[in-house]
Amino acid sequence: MKSGTITPAAPEAADDDTAPHRGGGPRRLAAFSAGALLLVPTAVAACRVADVDAVTPLPQLLAFLPWMLAPAGVALPLALLGRRRTVALWAAAVLALLGWHVRPYDTGLTEDPPGPVAARLTVLTSNLEFGGATEGLLTVLRRERPDLVFVQECSLTCAKALQSRVSTADYPYRNIVEGDPAEGSAILSRHPLKPAPGVDSVLAMPGATATVGELPVNLQLAHPLPPIPDAVDDWRRELGRLTSYAADARDSGRPTLIAGDFNATQDHAAFRRLLEAGELRDSATLAGAARTPSWPAAVRRPLGAQIDHVLVSEDFAVRDARFLDLADTDHRSLLVTLDLHMRTE
Repeated sequence: MKSGTITPAAPEAADDDTAPHRGGGPRRLAAFSAGALLLVPTAVAACRVADVDAVTPLPQLLAFLPWMLAPAGVALPLALLGRRRTVALWAAAVLALLGWHVRPYDTGLTEDPPGPVAARLTVLTSNLEFGGATEGLLTVLRRERPDLVFVQECSLTCAKALQSRVSTADYPYRNIVEGDPAEGSAILSRHPLKPAPGVDSVLAMPGATATVGELPVNLQLAHPLPPIPDAVDDWRRELGRLTSYAADARDSGRPTLIAGDFNATQDHAAFRRLLEAGELRDSATLAGAARTPSWPAAVRRPLGAQIDHVLVSEDFAVRDARFLDLADTDHRSLLVTLDLHMRTE
């Protein structure tokens, strides 16, 4: 009888991170690609969780946090294809963190009002991109007839148009700061305005006190510098000044409204600190328009970023918010309807 030979069975292919892989080349490439795709989303998610804006390029990337779902979403199947369990878990964790923070940070048309309605207001904020959308703004003023108007990047041509072509019967009260090309700003009102110190900034951020019925209301236009790579510190500093204003306005006990181009989204820590300091709420989010992009105007959801806001104190209930398209500007305007409540305390 011939003695038999025993051939050892070939090991089964493993699917963990340490075992060798058949088809190793494509799988290694898939795993490597997954890891590369996760680097930027991980950094953005980490900043969001840590409540920091960090340094360039992260402040710029935070404005587009929802976009990070795309590379993270592609990384997960690549990690599974590459049979890299650790990378797959990494991708799933990043997706979970991003998904959690993409949800609206506040919801609901109204909360418990502090008292009876004293007045209903419509508020418009519009960045005209160096005054280019002046004609569009004039058309919106005639069509919508907002009670309060906040204009950013109001060039000298824009300022002259507001003074000569907007009837004082419609807007008898104005605070216009002239400047070119982007430095100028304006507040127009149907309600009496009193001068109030604005916030110190490169781009004009005027303030005022409006009398609505019998209630004094703090008004502040927002237009801090954008967080371009060589001006992130200036952006952070000017948002910090707005935060200090919001805290002082809260302490005054008056209704407060801050509107304009904040050059910041809900995913920027500096913007969230402003909300917290003034106990303010974002009108668009309360009206169900969270993450509706306002810049750049050419794109729609899920692209773009919402950097134009109308922030209100708890004295206001938000009834409606609409983003309007104007020609010749890279921003969409925001029109909100508010109820101003009297405090009964």
